[in-house]
Amino acid sequence: MDWHLHLLLSLLVVFAVEATTTKHMKDFIRAVESIEAVNPGLQMLDVVKGLRKAAGFETELIKRYLGDLSDAHDLVAESSVTSYVSKVINHSLSESGKEKGVVLTLDGSNVALAPMLLGLEAGLQSTVQGLYPLTLTHNLVASFIHHVHNEQTTVPFGTKGFWDSISSPKVYTLSDLPSLATDALIIGGIDGFILGSEVSTSNHCERSLSDLLKSYYSHQPDAAGLDASPRLISQKRRMNFKKIVSFSLLKSQMVQALTVRRNLNESERKRLDDVMNEGFDLFVHVYAVCPNIITRSQWGAAAFIGSPSYLSLPVPYLFIHHTYQPSKPCTTFDQCASDMRSMQHYHQQTNGWSDIGYSFVAGSDGNLYEGRGWNWVGAHTYGYNSKGYGVSFIGDYTSTLPIKSVMDMVRYDFTSCAVNGGRLSSSYSLYGHRQATSTDCPGNSFYLEIQTWERYQSYLP
Repeated sequence: MDWHLHLLLSLLVVFAVEATTTKHMKDFIRAVESIEAVNPGLQMLDVVKGLRKAAGFETELIKRYLGDLSDAHDLVAESSVTSYVSKVINHSLSESGKEKGVVLTLDGSNVALAPMLLGLEAGLQSTVQGLYPLTLTHNLVASFIHHVHNEQTTVPFGTKGFWDSISSPKVYTLSDLPSLATDALIIGGIDGFILGSEVSTSNHCERSLSDLLKSYYSHQPDAAGLDASPRLISQKRRMNFKKIVSFSLLKSQMVQALTVRRNLNESERKRLDDVMNEGFDLFVHVYAVCPNIITRSQWGAAAFIGSPSYLSLPVPYLFIHHTYQPSKPCTTFDQCASDMRSMQHYHQQTNGWSDIGYSFVAGSDGNLYEGRGWNWVGAHTYGYNSKGYGVSFIGDYTSTLPIKSVMDMVRYDFTSCAVNGGRLSSSYSLYGHRQATSTDCPGNSFYLEIQTWERYQSYLP
């Protein structure tokens, strides 16, 4: 047997055995690689359309912007691969809160593949007018309308969830009331918008789909973190999204989509207008103002011991910390999530605290990790826990500084998110941990740095 053919068959067998049940982006990319290997000579657009055909994924909305699948290739693939592709592309929500058609990415995000692939196909076909409807508009409008009719049992958009296992994800379960535009659908839509815009303006004709997806979703930052990373990677999706999206166009298309809904009475129409306006502003706040916040369930937090006390919002103070231990900055989601679990275990089991002490923790992977979060009183700054948030940077910054991107995430994105969300006073004061107690935290070098930040105060009342 020709060794090339033997290698291809081996690749298919390995994929069929190892990756037909796990839902990680690397598994989907491996499926695409195996399909490309036995379907040589196909352009990226051919593979994208062929995947959609194999998954049986076609609606009137899709046909309006992308045409039908009559000219799509019938991709050659093992039945196990075809079955896997169909499962991970087709999106659905069960009554028990299970969300299908979602994969976990290396950066810790949960991505619905359908809107990502539709945006990519729109860009490859140069039908850029379909980018907004296919990636974001349709799902947001559908979710807002559904919420108007089911306000007690749904949220307007953005429901997050958690996996049964971070290392071997198979089942993704929503952790709050459902929406028809879940966080995974929105993240998939944002990625589809970014990638579709990229391929519509750049020459990607000679590039394979698997290569594009690997470069976007599989980048692992080195010690320099995101500061030295390429532009087009998933860790920078919010930055790239803000650069290329027109929020005014997105909103006008949503308003236009709502005008064709004629089966609403006057009170429902008024309520829908309110939900849409409020929801759109919140959408911009969550996905364009705030940093990407990894929830407790996403990083695998243990339960709070006892009952938490609640903050009175907005709080007037923000305290900056470093963890000291772990002393090494984390640059990947897996590493940062592991550090979070380690710190929580130490705080609960060794210190005897109810939970991890910090309100939020900044990783050098581009994510902000939820500790006690927006509402719970922390254990970060003795005497001021009920008056402020404590944000810690993973690492020891006695003689070095965190990378610029993670400092900017807290200095600008987190504070804007907290103030605009009514959680941190617009006239807040910023301090280093050492100003409240006898400690070297947040490290000599870092403390000198934060003295140049907006709202830093030398005097702590």
